[in-house]
Amino acid sequence: MSRWKLIRRIAVAVAALLVVVIGIAAVLAVTWVRRPFPTIEGELQVAGLGSKVTVLRDDRGIPQIYADSAEDLFKAQGFVHAQDRFFEMDLRRHITAGRLSELVGADGLDTDRVIRTLGWRRTAEQELPTLKPETRRYLQAYADGVNAYIKQAGTPSKMSLEYVFLGQKVPDYRVEDWTPADSLAWLKAMAWDLKGDYDAELMRARLAGTMPINQINELWPSYDFETNKPILSPQDWPGSSAGGANSAVPALPARGVTTRAAVPSPTDKGVQAAYAAVSRALAAVPATVGRGDGIGSNSWVVGGSRTATGKPLLANDPHLGTSIPGIWYQVGLNCRTVSASCPFKVSGYSFSGLPGVVIGHNDKVAWGFTNLGPDVTDFFLEQVSGDSYLRDGKQVPLTMRTETIKIGGGGEQTITVRSTAHGPLLSDALQPVAEAGDTPPVNGRTSPGSYEVALQWTGLEPNKTADAIFAINTAQDFQQFRKAAADFAAPAQNLIYADTAGNIGYQAPGRIPIRTRYMESAPGYWIRPGWVSSWDWKGYVPFNELPWSYNPPEGFIVTANQAVTRSSSPFLTSEWDYGYRAQRIRDLLSDNRKVTTETMSTVQGDTRNQFAPTLVKALLSVNLGGDDFTKQAQDLLRGWNFTQPADDSDAAAGAAYYNAVWARLLDLTFNDELPKDLRADGGDQWMAAMTQLLKTPKSSWWDDKRTAGVTEGQAEILRKALVDARLDLTKQLGKDPKDWRWGRLHQLTLRHQVLGGDGAPGFVRDLFNQGPFDMPGGSAIVNANGWNASKGLDGEPGEAYDVDWAPSMRMVVDLSNLDASRWVNQTGNSGHVYSDHYSDQTKAWVRNELYPWPFTDKAVRAAGGDELTLVPASTTASPGN
Repeated sequence: MSRWKLIRRIAVAVAALLVVVIGIAAVLAVTWVRRPFPTIEGELQVAGLGSKVTVLRDDRGIPQIYADSAEDLFKAQGFVHAQDRFFEMDLRRHITAGRLSELVGADGLDTDRVIRTLGWRRTAEQELPTLKPETRRYLQAYADGVNAYIKQAGTPSKMSLEYVFLGQKVPDYRVEDWTPADSLAWLKAMAWDLKGDYDAELMRARLAGTMPINQINELWPSYDFETNKPILSPQDWPGSSAGGANSAVPALPARGVTTRAAVPSPTDKGVQAAYAAVSRALAAVPATVGRGDGIGSNSWVVGGSRTATGKPLLANDPHLGTSIPGIWYQVGLNCRTVSASCPFKVSGYSFSGLPGVVIGHNDKVAWGFTNLGPDVTDFFLEQVSGDSYLRDGKQVPLTMRTETIKIGGGGEQTITVRSTAHGPLLSDALQPVAEAGDTPPVNGRTSPGSYEVALQWTGLEPNKTADAIFAINTAQDFQQFRKAAADFAAPAQNLIYADTAGNIGYQAPGRIPIRTRYMESAPGYWIRPGWVSSWDWKGYVPFNELPWSYNPPEGFIVTANQAVTRSSSPFLTSEWDYGYRAQRIRDLLSDNRKVTTETMSTVQGDTRNQFAPTLVKALLSVNLGGDDFTKQAQDLLRGWNFTQPADDSDAAAGAAYYNAVWARLLDLTFNDELPKDLRADGGDQWMAAMTQLLKTPKSSWWDDKRTAGVTEGQAEILRKALVDARLDLTKQLGKDPKDWRWGRLHQLTLRHQVLGGDGAPGFVRDLFNQGPFDMPGGSAIVNANGWNASKGLDGEPGEAYDVDWAPSMRMVVDLSNLDASRWVNQTGNSGHVYSDHYSDQTKAWVRNELYPWPFTDKAVRAAGGDELTLVPASTTASPGN
């Protein structure tokens, strides 16, 4: 045999072997991917069920669950949630318990230190015995259902593919049983992300050490009630003119800061060091539902006098952080016979890990949420000396506890959590651990006579929000709805209401602190002196003094995080969204058309930028002289209609240039004087600030401090923004401005929370992430696909425009025919990569398309899909498919 024939035979043999190896690898890969997929038809035994439960899944994998008892209903919900989303549930409970390091290794230590300091899990455990007996039964039944799934699955790799990858780093990980406290702790995480103005409070305090107070005040202009209407007028809520718990609070002319003698100078190095430490701690808390300016939402309800059907229509699209799987899980919970012992016939959006429906409708009532955003936190500056702190002239012992954090893969870390009467000392949460010694400093640092910062937050007190969720699920009229809302403590939300009888309503619930002493004209947004008890909270605003409305004269109610009323009594917050989205929705609903479900959906997809006309007027007044290159781009703004579609010729080109100019303008105006972590993100606050600055050409903000020896002024800064943006987009989108498209800049990649970031290998990210998608809309726009304009200026050119919050879902409820309601999720119902339902709703969501939402038993059956029967473990059952 010739040498070349031998080589050829060997090559053929090797190639054949490689094909076999690749084939085996492919089979193994498919096996690993598919083994966690749920059984969705046939029968399955579930321990503890009282009778059979039916689970009907439609073409998008959305389950409708039918049971004979409430306990069986929630047991099945726990089982089904775990089938589709167990890793997400497990991740959430590790985050909320300060045990992330057990799951991901030492990378989770900073998060765990801060969460343990805050004590979310401890609060949840304290809360559990205070809840209604039926709520505790439902939580336990849900936990039993999750645990039945855990027992059936057996090993983590059979529960989710994520465990296969994480097992390389934490090979000894074992899944623990689910508990009711795991569900309650998730409510703490949600409340944390949706709380009020703590970030602005800290930002003001930090800036006060570096610039004049009047310059800081220009960043928070007063709310324009004439241009952007509040949720309720005096006719809608007569209580707005009545005195209340905080009736002594003056109406605030501006959202600024004032000097005070009660707190040390903000330039004090010790004070600024404490503030900086708190900023680092806050940054270590992962965003579970989102964070920052874009965390808000749209919801509105239209009464029958304005609709085509003569009955109300209700819309909601909560704006939260983006992720895959998405935040919401769609589900229907149905008692076969609705009764006092089994009162549930409800459908909507739930959280995996929590029983019940959070947003949706039952057979009589529909409801939606937007973030009320009240001021429910205060930072207290404390004078700490060793193990005590100053309180009304005396040294009082700090409350101290020890927490041990276990690290997956081996090792542990012990921290000391210190608290004052106001709450935990957040400023020492991330200090390095003390080294061994005779008298080691706490967490690696000493603080004799130093300042620390304690956080007081309503979410760290046990509350009955879990009771409220189940009561809202079963409410049959507005009176019952309000009674349920009275227990909705945290996060405080704007609740909108509609019923099949034709009524609409609004309620502001929540635990809102009463502050009887104020920093001159700054009620809630300044750090308070902890050593004087007169600055403490004095209880909470009574529920009957919180704003509400029933069948208001105007015939519709719009909530989009704007001010609730003109009144400052009761004091809710000074940090409202400035109302651009809310007013646009009001404008679209105020014409003479009879509103339909299609109208409601069209409004949800609206992309008009309400601030753009103000800025474009100033930009078109800039004289560019002989700079024809920049003029070509400036001309895009002359005929632009102020909408921001992803790809729609002239409008998409104008939107691309406008937003590039906006990013550069923010940088030139503000970022030269702001710390990197406080840079202008471009949201509604910065739009309001720029509106006022355009009227104040001599403001010191118009000088770019990075250009030594040069004082620019307003006209030059506007010119430079136009020029720089032209250069930016030429590099990114090409030389001809007519070819530019907003969607090519403004993109969304749905990222897995653990395995979707830069720390994961590229092939793993590609496996779990989805996108990019070209997106319409933007910040402070009804179709709120928001972006952070402070990103990308020092790095990759296009990063600044990437979407980082968005409508997490959309729904429109038709109270004339609940089966005519429509909905869509941001991703899909499944958390299993490569499942048919991992991202099967995303393309429709991007296009603002809604799916049918069947509700009645007949409509659910007609929609088809897969049927699974869950049977008590004592019953002989054939295995599912």
